[in-house]
Amino acid sequence: MKIALISDSHFGARNDNLNFNEYFFKFYENIFFPTLVERGITTCIHLGDVVDRRKYISYRIASDFRKRFIAEFQRLGIDLHIIIGNHDTYYKNTSEINSMDELVGRDRMWIYTEPQVIKFNDTPISFMPWINTNNYGNAVEFLNTANTDILIGHLEINGFQMYSGNFSQVGYDRELFRRFDTVLSGHFHHKSDDGQIYYLGSPYEMTWADYGSPKGFHIFDTDTRELERIVNPYTFFKKIYYDDTKEDYSSHDVTQYREQYVKLIVINKKDLYGFDKFVDRLLDTDAHDVKIIEDFSDLDAINVSDDIVENTEDTMTLLERYVDELDVVLDKTRLKNTMKALYSEAQDLEL
Repeated sequence: MKIALISDSHFGARNDNLNFNEYFFKFYENIFFPTLVERGITTCIHLGDVVDRRKYISYRIASDFRKRFIAEFQRLGIDLHIIIGNHDTYYKNTSEINSMDELVGRDRMWIYTEPQVIKFNDTPISFMPWINTNNYGNAVEFLNTANTDILIGHLEINGFQMYSGNFSQVGYDRELFRRFDTVLSGHFHHKSDDGQIYYLGSPYEMTWADYGSPKGFHIFDTDTRELERIVNPYTFFKKIYYDDTKEDYSSHDVTQYREQYVKLIVINKKDLYGFDKFVDRLLDTDAHDVKIIEDFSDLDAINVSDDIVENTEDTMTLLERYVDELDVVLDKTRLKNTMKALYSEAQDLEL
């Protein structure tokens, strides 16, 4: 049996931003649902964080969620199993009150707030929703006794990438899940695995931390245990490294930036008139936002060696090398992850 797996859809992301909402549904309406129909898939499991905010959602987003997402499963005759994630719960310490029970009907829909074993044909699969202080004891007992080889859930496991290059240093030890042959999880938005535990990642870009990280959803074969990835071809963030000593920007194709969030990073700007003309063309493409980055005067040259500057390809690399050269008695790995997390948050605030 083949089952569609999707996770971390985060409807209502970026404060119910309608640009993001339409970008999300571009994926669902052009890629996700057509693929399920084409493959004859009649079962889908959502691995949690269906919506973005725990406290509320706008009526507009809720309407689109109901009409363009939930109703489409019902129209197509596809069963949807929803495993509750941390963003789906109103309280942090219990899943008793959650957005899915309030927003989703029960017609071909199943919502899981507690650990449970579900059979798909002859294959039993363990479901594990978000573990909180209220259900921790029950969750651990379930993990130690469930008679299945496959675990699907919304898990926070130490040592996996939350975003590209940014590793989690909190969460449960992976040894807690070793008795399962295959563990499939939502929560972290970057796709990664260790051969046994698979983080499926988010289906689309939501922050600048997602830039350059392929997105999509998966099809899981319960018979062969094969996990097939269906890549989402749509991106939402683009960077332009402007260097007019290497490229003639008068012929640069700017149509690719329509309905995108764009960062124009100026490396060399010798022809000021040509630069202004390019910016004008870029703004005329109806990009959602264009940010020009060219002032690096706040970078303290005293603390950054020439070698770092000459060999750095991006900001994350610069942060890592900067920390490596600090003469301090600290856990530098933890410091790097903290700086990367702060950098990601700062990027999100720019939108």
